[in-house]
Amino acid sequence: MLAFGLVALVAGLIVGQREIVGVGVLLVTVPPLSALTVLGAVSRLAHSRTVTPARVRAGHDARVQVRVGNSSPTWPVASVSVSDTLPVPLGAEPRYTVGYLGPRAVRDVSYLVRPAVRGSYLLGPLQVGVTDPLGCVRISRRVGAPSPLLVTPATVPLGALGAADGAKGDDSPRRSVSGAGDQDPVPREYRYGDDLRRVHWRSTAKHGELMVRREEQHWRENSAVLLDTRRRAHGPAGPAGSLETAVSVAASVAVNLLGSGHDLRFHTERGRVRTATPAGVLDGLAVTEPSDTTGLLGGIGTLADSRGSTSLVVAVLGAVVPEEAAALSRTGVGGVRAAVLCAHAAWPDQGVLGRVRDVLATAGWRVIVLSSTTELPPLWSHATGSATAASTARTAHAGSHTPGRGPR
Repeated sequence: MLAFGLVALVAGLIVGQREIVGVGVLLVTVPPLSALTVLGAVSRLAHSRTVTPARVRAGHDARVQVRVGNSSPTWPVASVSVSDTLPVPLGAEPRYTVGYLGPRAVRDVSYLVRPAVRGSYLLGPLQVGVTDPLGCVRISRRVGAPSPLLVTPATVPLGALGAADGAKGDDSPRRSVSGAGDQDPVPREYRYGDDLRRVHWRSTAKHGELMVRREEQHWRENSAVLLDTRRRAHGPAGPAGSLETAVSVAASVAVNLLGSGHDLRFHTERGRVRTATPAGVLDGLAVTEPSDTTGLLGGIGTLADSRGSTSLVVAVLGAVVPEEAAALSRTGVGGVRAAVLCAHAAWPDQGVLGRVRDVLATAGWRVIVLSSTTELPPLWSHATGSATAASTARTAHAGSHTPGRGPR
């Protein structure tokens, strides 16, 4: 309009036509007047964003609601459009035309996101555009702070392993875990809420962390999970990648064990990950990144050095070499041991996968080979069912044996 207005104005003055000059003046005047109508309009806009839920599992929907309002009690805003900034894994940016906003008017728009990959994402900032009634001038601004969305790994339900104390209800058996009388109890790590009067200072000094006495309590099984997150051990990244499969399998197993009342120790090749609740495990695994560690021996050593006996050891592995499998096979002796091998990990060839499986199976491990988390439930029930039954039978037989008297 400015260009045509200037041309019309100059042409009208040259040829002496007042009508053409008037048209030129009109065309030159309209854009500045339109700019005055949107002056300060963006600053009059109030906005908010609500993500429900703010914590969602991979493959499930989260609803994002954006509210835009005119905070001015007198001045309207002619035409408003909004678009939200999304990370690439969450899809294309949603764009909406809100339209006219009168004084104190409020409009809501909402959209769904379905993240396929776990992680911590930031939604925003909001892109707000204001246009004058004639569409001559448009002002755009990025406003507001991003909103977080935590995407936890997808999990599958697994068969129950039974109560951790071997029974249910208030009549479940109790045992004393004292090792040598009340003066020398077997301690455990301090947990939030423990009575400070139960602190065992001798063990605290020995282990370098706060320890408390174990009192008469329900029997609790001790379990351990080892997750291989090495970058070189897994294939390409993505929802169908072996790393995402391994994380989902480990999350499913950890949630199942914690839900069954087990005391869980969770390890990666970088060391131990503290886990207290199923939600804590999922939140921690949501932001777990692949590591550049070359070997798995560090994680295996951490698993082997853990204090106390372990009744169930589960290793979720990418591509490992037979030497690492041999080192792993020597851990968790005396308990139930299960290894989950990701078939689509970065194995050099299927022969290496077969040799690793044979090394673990020969050492008494229950080996599961899968390519998707959905394959886990039946394989888990088969691998742990018979092994758990055998372990229970051995425990019952040992408990019924009277020391100092051989079988008759």
